[in-house]
Amino acid sequence: MAVVNRVDKRVKISKDDIIKYQIITYCFLNNIQISKADLQCLTELGKLKAVELNKFCSVVSEKKIFKSPQSCRNAIQKSKKKGLIEKDSRLILLSSDIQLQVDGTVYLDYKLLSVEKE
Repeated sequence: MAVVNRVDKRVKISKDDIIKYQIITYCFLNNIQISKADLQCLTELGKLKAVELNKFCSVVSEKKIFKSPQSCRNAIQKSKKKGLIEKDSRLILLSSDIQLQVDGTVYLDYKLLSVEKE
């Protein structure tokens, strides 16, 4: 009979952190590399849901995540190629594949298993 080592952790975190966690987990499980600035940008987009591209780039630039709106646009284009962002006419939003939960109280329950070969 196989022995399973189980870790059960419960942590209360902020809304920003739970959004980041969901994005990081999605990227990890899908082998997608992102930078810290990309993660911050995607977190802001997750909080705003669907937003107009130029407005969003200005907001991200004002928050000093990227130095200019153009560098934000470049990061968005890069994230779009990785499948993290969807574009709908002038609006951008996180990919529905991420299944991001942001409204109300959010409880995440991931169950991951690594099986060692005998």
